[in-house]
Amino acid sequence: MSIVVNHLSKFYTNQKALDSLSFSIEKGEVVGFLGPNGAGKSTLMKLLTGYLQASEGTAQINGFDCSQQRVLAQKNIGYLPEHNPLYKEMYVREYLQFIAEIHKVSKREITATLQKTGLLSEAHKKIQQLSKGYQQRVGIAAAILHQPDVLILDEPTTGLDPNQLLDIRALIKEIGKEKTVLFSTHILQEVEAVCNRVLVLHKGKLVADRQLKSLKEGQVQIIEVTFDFQLEKRFFEELSSLKDAVNVGGTTWELTFETQDDQRAEVFDFALKKGLKLLNLTTKNKSLDALFQELTQ
Repeated sequence: MSIVVNHLSKFYTNQKALDSLSFSIEKGEVVGFLGPNGAGKSTLMKLLTGYLQASEGTAQINGFDCSQQRVLAQKNIGYLPEHNPLYKEMYVREYLQFIAEIHKVSKREITATLQKTGLLSEAHKKIQQLSKGYQQRVGIAAAILHQPDVLILDEPTTGLDPNQLLDIRALIKEIGKEKTVLFSTHILQEVEAVCNRVLVLHKGKLVADRQLKSLKEGQVQIIEVTFDFQLEKRFFEELSSLKDAVNVGGTTWELTFETQDDQRAEVFDFALKKGLKLLNLTTKNKSLDALFQELTQ
């Protein structure tokens, strides 16, 4: 196992930030650690990386105890904190050379890492000149430069615009093909887009551990659609797999389907057949939304 957590707890004076967490993550898994703000996600990240000491229980990275064998455990970890700590006055390549010296990594790895993270064309720029998305790439490059087996990312997409967010998602998925990734977030869409397993934390307790595939089995799919013309409910009866149609205001409808198949194409064809224009078309994974709300309210 890449990560093994056994009855891990952390206390801050009278506050219990983590309450007897136990889970394990196998090599090659991309796991989303999901929970509302204040659930204890960042505390767990800091315990796994050796930044904090556990009050009770144990955590291991590649068999090394995060408290008793902290340095050995840290050698197996790449870590991107929530607030990416960069020396922004340094050039990108210069910064990675600095990180390489700390880890005693060959300078040959720098160019390979720049290429892997899409930073080769930005290597000559100062970090402060880069967009937030590219600064996140620099943080990820620094985290994987020493070729760790485990990558821990704490809220890596916070503050990114939609295009930057898609780029970082794609990068994390690519890295996840060869490393174990623990990805902390409070955004449901991030888990769906990047991860194959989800751990849900609420008030310091682990309240769910599920494979994303199992969550999607028997999924109830919701599509919110806005037309340029008001329709009556009976018009939607010809849509296959339709469970319900609810008008949520004006010409906007919430269409619920009992199927795993993406129904957006069918809704689009329906609008075309009726001679309607689509002003908005969005879809939701109700199963994950419902699970999160059920467990964290």
